Amino acid sequence: MLKKQLGSLDLFSIAAGAMISSGLFVLPGAAFDVAGPSIILAYFLAGLLNVPVLVAKIELATAMPMSGGSYYHIGRSIGPFAGVIAGIGNWLSIVLKAAFALVGIGAMLTDWIPGLNEREIRLIALVACFMFTAINLVSTKHSGRFQTVLVLSMIAILAMYIIRALPSVDGERIVPFFWQAADVPEGSPWGLRATFLATGMVFISFGGLTKAVDVSEEVTNPTRSIPAGLIAAFIVVTVVYVMTVFVTVGNVASDTLRGSLIPISLGARGSMGAIGPWFIDMAAFFAFVTTANAGILSAARSPMAMSRDGLMPAFLSKTSKRFHTPHYAILLTSVTLIIFVAFLSIQELAKTASAVLVSIFVLDNISLMVMRHSGLQNYRPTFKAPFYPWSHILSSIVYVLVILNMGWTSIAITVGFIFFSILWYLTYVGRKLQYESAFVHMVRQVVSRSLLRSGLEDELQKVVFTRDEVTEDRFDELVRHCAVMDIEESISMKEMFRRVSKTLSERIEMSEDDLYELLVARERQSSTVIHPGLAIPHIVVEGSGVFHLILLRCKQGVVYSELNPPITTAFVLVGSQDERNFHLKTLMNIAHIVQAPGFEQAWEGAATPEALRDLVLLSRSSRPPSLPEE
Repeated sequence: MLKKQLGSLDLFSIAAGAMISSGLFVLPGAAFDVAGPSIILAYFLAGLLNVPVLVAKIELATAMPMSGGSYYHIGRSIGPFAGVIAGIGNWLSIVLKAAFALVGIGAMLTDWIPGLNEREIRLIALVACFMFTAINLVSTKHSGRFQTVLVLSMIAILAMYIIRALPSVDGERIVPFFWQAADVPEGSPWGLRATFLATGMVFISFGGLTKAVDVSEEVTNPTRSIPAGLIAAFIVVTVVYVMTVFVTVGNVASDTLRGSLIPISLGARGSMGAIGPWFIDMAAFFAFVTTANAGILSAARSPMAMSRDGLMPAFLSKTSKRFHTPHYAILLTSVTLIIFVAFLSIQELAKTASAVLVSIFVLDNISLMVMRHSGLQNYRPTFKAPFYPWSHILSSIVYVLVILNMGWTSIAITVGFIFFSILWYLTYVGRKLQYESAFVHMVRQVVSRSLLRSGLEDELQKVVFTRDEVTEDRFDELVRHCAVMDIEESISMKEMFRRVSKTLSERIEMSEDDLYELLVARERQSSTVIHPGLAIPHIVVEGSGVFHLILLRCKQGVVYSELNPPITTAFVLVGSQDERNFHLKTLMNIAHIVQAPGFEQAWEGAATPEALRDLVLLSRSSRPPSLPEE
């Protein structure tokens, strides 16, 4: 089990650091060559297009805060085959982008150390890779703190640039906002079409936004930290992107900005003087560092999560006994990074990584839809994606169009990666994978009325307990082992007592008749109907250390008397005299459970008897803190 030591600020830094990179410091020049000043709108639209997958990831992560993020969510929702594609693709895309960032670190140093050749740049990148690997091996917390310092420093520099450059914005450089045919180079698109093409170009600038979910298992209080960290990162980075591009376009002449590889430095020189580019180079250096560090941190969690499920060799799931970090998975990621940095041309592979990443976005949206319609009771996100499902359907279509616009080379390599994933699944995984997906559970509900319990329900139950840091107490043990009765037809109170007595007699050394008489006698003293639809029959039996619970649902209702409406829910308690204190604690727990918002609807809608048990077990947030046993 990984140690929980990351907070919302750490997640903010991981997400923001993975986003702000070449997409801001290099790409605006190329995008301006396509669409002119409307790239300001293009960056804003690209941010909006990332919102559906962002909220989908947050919902899935708050329900299942597990390492591997996309792999785990897609595998558990669509199935292990899709999980293999997502796991390998997620890992590969992050590693390739981290490799690009490592080379960028060396390239940025050429402004400070003139004369560096390509071999020396790659050597610097390798040294940086070793340093980030060491940081991640020793401590996730230290890696997160390192990330936070650099990200906040980078944002501060960009904020200073925006503030200094705003007064010198020349409005004439932003007009016409949508370039007309006469304004653009020969053969280039113009108007709204050019803006949409530029949107596709800069879309991937937000690609690192959701990478923080890969470390969600290591987050303290994930139900709050994950939404807070990711949403804050999205808002801050979107504002930084749009405002930085706005002041750059307003400060740099069109002919100079077109195709420039240092667009932000040009804007800084015009608004801040000779010292401006130095500050921007420092921010760009921090950006590449944070992208590389976040890449190692998050990418290593995919092979670890896949290893847990048998999709990768078992040693990759092991964690360091001393540092509680997935050291083998980190080393695998780092070795792969070293190979890419030392021998491969990073630029085209980084573009391919973008295509792979966007294809995973499509699978993320599908995962959300499957989980929402699966009928799994233990799928319990604490954040619900808004504008579901239309925004996710439409955005998935847009994501496919973005992939198609990346060129045939990227498409061909992406198809090759998918083919490799299929081959890996068939040759290595085979029949070793045993877990059931939400999709299979959903189909089984459609084709058969015989509802068997899904193993995924048990797994999700454990995930929720871990997420909420629940320590099971005696009440949980009582519920976990109690009898559950689910009655379809309407019955009388005495018939209910007969059935309850028969079930209890199998667990207590008392005859069915004696138990029945005690239940009837207790009801004659005073009604055990607590409020309409709910009863808590309870009796005291001889002996010591005796305590049992029966959960009972009667769909058509138990008729107690003409004075009360039929009972659909009953908690039957049987205990010896020495258990009176635990009896009171149990009553207190039950009271909190049944008063929770939505309990009655959830109880009526539970598909199986085990779902009724799960409903009570997972109501921890509606129960008072555990009290010490006397």
